[in-house]
Amino acid sequence: MGKLFGTDGVRGVANKELTGELAYQLGRAGAYVLTKGTHHAPRILVAMDTRVSGDMLESALVAGICSVGAHAVIAGVIPTPAVAYLVRKYRLDAGVMISASHNPVEYNGIKFFNGEGYKLSDALEEEIEEIVLSRQEVLPVPTGSAIGTKGYAEDAVDDYLAFLRTTTDQKFGGLKVALDCANGASYKVAPIAMLDLNADICIIHNDPDGSNINEKCGSTHMEDLVKLVKEHKADVGFAFDGDADRCLAIDENGEMIDGDQILAVCGLDMKNHGQLQKDTIVGTVMSNLGFNLMCKEHNLNLEQTGVGDRYVLEKMMQEGYNLGGEQSGHVIFLDHNTTGDGVLTAIQFLSVMKRTGKKASELAGVMEVLPQVLVNARVNNEKKNDYMEVDEVRRAILALEEKFSADGRVLIRTSGTEPLVRVMIEGKDKEKMQKEAEKLAAFIEAKLQ
Repeated sequence: MGKLFGTDGVRGVANKELTGELAYQLGRAGAYVLTKGTHHAPRILVAMDTRVSGDMLESALVAGICSVGAHAVIAGVIPTPAVAYLVRKYRLDAGVMISASHNPVEYNGIKFFNGEGYKLSDALEEEIEEIVLSRQEVLPVPTGSAIGTKGYAEDAVDDYLAFLRTTTDQKFGGLKVALDCANGASYKVAPIAMLDLNADICIIHNDPDGSNINEKCGSTHMEDLVKLVKEHKADVGFAFDGDADRCLAIDENGEMIDGDQILAVCGLDMKNHGQLQKDTIVGTVMSNLGFNLMCKEHNLNLEQTGVGDRYVLEKMMQEGYNLGGEQSGHVIFLDHNTTGDGVLTAIQFLSVMKRTGKKASELAGVMEVLPQVLVNARVNNEKKNDYMEVDEVRRAILALEEKFSADGRVLIRTSGTEPLVRVMIEGKDKEKMQKEAEKLAAFIEAKLQ
């Protein structure tokens, strides 16, 4: 068995790669590693998104948690950021979310949070992984009354909603908001949160059946939301992914507002109100060049990290910044929550709209989005991180970087959760960029099978 943890927990095809047996082992090892310093019987929150495989994995995970003497607190279907918040509110020792985020229904995943609501460090994930793969003998095997139990967090949704209401001093009366809940974990929370704040709402894809999560909907498929915004003449639309830790928007004209633009709008508003720590926003190497230019124009600093919200958060915590995120819609408002939070992001964007009286398109226009193309090369998963060690691939990448060095850039990276090498080109000639990206992606695919 290879490395278990990717950039966002353990993920794979449920019942094939992410089996009940593996979930049980992760429950045991995770509970032990995250709570071994406690001097009481630890309690761990367990939640999931709407995938049909969630019940199977929850049962196995909870069995593993209880087998080492920890107690499981079942929260049911709630967003990932709700886990991060509720672990702190309930003063629990750790949290676990069962979700594969934006991936199709056949996938699922397990990601851990510590008692402060943060995703785990590489070191802790490696410790859990080592125990699962080769050191299970270190795990305790309690008997009798020392075996763990399970209980239920019956007020989890209401408590998370109460938290969301505290994150703004605005009410959204007079704004019509369109929502695409991706048939995922936001299907209850997002509509109620908007209604609580007096918004007029119209909703699609909020009827999960276990199999339709992310199916041609949500933040990876925005076409239906564009139609909804136009048909209902909404002021703005928001799309979430399966576990609602990311959010993208559609303006009143049906145009996309991506994570970089959301960061630009909210960051500038925070700066204008003296709330942006060190006048700095944290982005990633995938941040659009237009974002860089916007920050320079408005005397904002932009720090960039590797791709992944965990690396954005790491930089924020190291340097004392309070706003960061990714183009994909993971936005972290660290004054409010410890991870990307899609519904919170929508609330903050709406707050700027209400406070300024500006349309979504006008706010997003503060930043010019320069053309980007992204083409995925599907490769052998065991070879995906070694692409630069293949001489022909390395030379092809260097040649492409040289071709775009004058008026653009080339970024090659691997997916942390799928067998993909991503080819991204940014510049002025989109047709040329698309052609070159497809050409390189096809070459990488052929060489890394």
